[in-house]
Amino acid sequence: MDDDEILARRFEEHRTHLRAVAYRMLGSLTEADDAVQEAWLRLGRTGTSGVENLGGWLTTVTGRVCLDMLRSRKSRREDPLDVHVPDPVISELRGADPEQEALITDSVGLAMLVVLDALAPAERLAFVLHDMFSVPFDEIAPVVDRTPAAARQLASRARRRVQDAGPAPDPDVARQREVVEAFVAASRGGDFEALVALLDPDITLRVDGGVVARNLSKVVRGAQSVAGQALLYQRFAPLARLVLVNGTVGTLTAPEGEARSVMSFTVADGRVVRIDILADPGADGAAGPLHPGRVTPGTTDARHGGGGAVRAFTRPAPASSVSSATAPASRNGTAVPQPCGRPPPRERAAAGRGRGTPGGDRETAPDEARMPPGTPTSAATG
Repeated sequence: MDDDEILARRFEEHRTHLRAVAYRMLGSLTEADDAVQEAWLRLGRTGTSGVENLGGWLTTVTGRVCLDMLRSRKSRREDPLDVHVPDPVISELRGADPEQEALITDSVGLAMLVVLDALAPAERLAFVLHDMFSVPFDEIAPVVDRTPAAARQLASRARRRVQDAGPAPDPDVARQREVVEAFVAASRGGDFEALVALLDPDITLRVDGGVVARNLSKVVRGAQSVAGQALLYQRFAPLARLVLVNGTVGTLTAPEGEARSVMSFTVADGRVVRIDILADPGADGAAGPLHPGRVTPGTTDARHGGGGAVRAFTRPAPASSVSSATAPASRNGTAVPQPCGRPPPRERAAAGRGRGTPGGDRETAPDEARMPPGTPTSAATG
C-alpha cells in the first residue's frame, strides 16, 4: 500500500465526522459534500507532516472551507429566497444508521439550522465548532482571524441568538409523535378547534418553495391562521406519512415514489411551536422533485415503504465557490474518496441546482397564504 492509499484510508476514518460538521455549518448536504471533498484535496496538497492530530486538523480545515463558502453565499445575495428551509435528513421512526445519526444528533433539527442560517458566518463557525464539536477557541481564533477572546464573544453572541429563537424541541420522540398524530387526526377530521388547541398561540409556519416556485414560499403566524391552512389542504393527507426529519417527528409526501414535500414539526411543552415545510409544486412541473442525496446501503427505499431506509433530500442550489467544484476525481493516480452514491462535485456543479441562497423571510397574510399541491398538512399514521 503506497502513501496515497494510506492517506486516503486515514481520511475516510474522519469523513462521517467532517460531513456532520459541514452540514451544521452550511445546512446543505450537497455543499457539505463539496466542503469535505475540498478538505481532502487540501490534505493531499499539504500532507500530514507536522500534523499531530489529523482529526482536529481536518475539522479546522473543513470549518475554514465552510466559512469561505458562507461568505461567498452572502456576497451572492442579489436575489435571495424569501424563505429558506435547509436540506432535511429523513429516516424511519425506528431509527437511522450511524452516519445519518451523526448528521441529526445534538439538536440539529431544521428549526435550529434555520436559526444558524441567520448568523454571521464567523459567528456560525465559532458556535458550531465550539458548542457542537468542543473545538477550543485557541484553534477557532486563527480560522476567523481574531483573538481567542474575540472568538469566544462570537460564540456567545450566536448562543444568545439561538436561545432567543424559541424553545428547544421536546427530546421525547414518543411524545412528539403523540402530538403530531393528534395534529394529523384533527386535520384529517376537519376539527379546527382541536387543531388550535394543539398549536402554540405564537406558532410560525414557514414554507420554502425553492427558486423556481418562490411564489409558494411564505411565513404564516398564529394558531388560528396555521390551523386554517391545515384545513384548506387536508385532501393531501393520504399522500403523506410519518417519518423522522432531522431526528424529530415529521411527514414525507411522496406520490408515486417522487418525494414532493417534507414537513418538520417542533413540539415543546405538548404543543407545536413551529412547522417548517420544504415543498415542491410537482403537479404543474414548475419545479423538479426533491432529490435523494443517498440511501443507506443494504436498506430499502423509504419512499416505497421499506423499513429502516434513510435518505438525505436535497434540491438544486448554486454551485459553491470552493475549488472542489471543479476538482479532478483523482490525485497522483489515487482515486479521490467520493460521497456514497453521489457523483463527483464537478458533475453535480455542471448539472446545476435550483434552490438558491437563503435570505430573509417574507410574511404572507393568512388569507393570501397558498401552499403547493401535495404539501402535507396532515399525514397517514402508518
